[in-house]
Amino acid sequence: MPSPEFHSGFVSIVGRPNAGKSTLLNALVGDKLAIVSDKPQTTRTVVQGVLTLPEAQIVFLDTPGIHESSSLLNRRMMDGVRGALEDRDVILLLADASASFGDEDKRAAELLQNVKASVLLVLNKIDRVDEKAKLLPRFELYQGLRDFDEFIPISALTGEGIDVLRDAVVRRLPQGPQYFPPDYITDQPERFLAAELIREKILLETRQEVPHSVAVMVENWEDKTNLVRIAAVIYVERPGQKGIIIGAQGAMLKKIGTEARKEIESLLSKKVFLELFVKVQPAWRQSPQFLDAIDWRSLRGTE
Repeated sequence: MPSPEFHSGFVSIVGRPNAGKSTLLNALVGDKLAIVSDKPQTTRTVVQGVLTLPEAQIVFLDTPGIHESSSLLNRRMMDGVRGALEDRDVILLLADASASFGDEDKRAAELLQNVKASVLLVLNKIDRVDEKAKLLPRFELYQGLRDFDEFIPISALTGEGIDVLRDAVVRRLPQGPQYFPPDYITDQPERFLAAELIREKILLETRQEVPHSVAVMVENWEDKTNLVRIAAVIYVERPGQKGIIIGAQGAMLKKIGTEARKEIESLLSKKVFLELFVKVQPAWRQSPQFLDAIDWRSLRGTE
């Protein structure tokens, strides 16, 4: 049972695309809950990760990158970001220390103008910065946009500064109950995690317009004693994209399936038989019905 001095709360991680939010969530929680790639908008939905410590329980929320909304999918992503700013105890604004300060950074800071929670500016990817003296001028640029409670440089990739950041968060949490059991780490269904791992492999293997046009849906899941049989459909918007994902004589699809299967087996601690199919669904990013169908919240109760 938590001690009387136990602290708990909700912490959202926000920032421009490719700032490293998902890598940070995984580093903070100590498990892979969010897929990672070098493509903008890899994260499409709010991902929850729970860290339970002897003295505190932190519910982290990883969010899509802050961007201008064009498609219905993008608008829903930004709705998720705004929702993650409401009723939070701490907000982590994550910035890429190795990238030039620009309009996307300003847009991210401006979104936090009316936030009443504690906001920490977290400068990520310091492992890519040769001269650490350059970090202070970057902090001052952000400080000119709004006041931050603390400035913390980190590298989510190497782990540098993660303990400092975790301690800074715990200090700002109110006394409260343990909301979840100690072994609970996320509210995402296994089916969704598997679909995301498949999508991650597509993001890592393809280029050009394909990554933004891909959605993955698990259509069949049979969980047996020593084997999980999964059938998943990869949706794209145009026939040419389907050809890219399948590849010559099916080589690309086979590679994606092999890499995804390995990670899903690690996730489930079971052997996995994975079948992948590729279908064309024109303009799915503008379809409310399709977006509702791939929303992981619709998978609750199917585990």
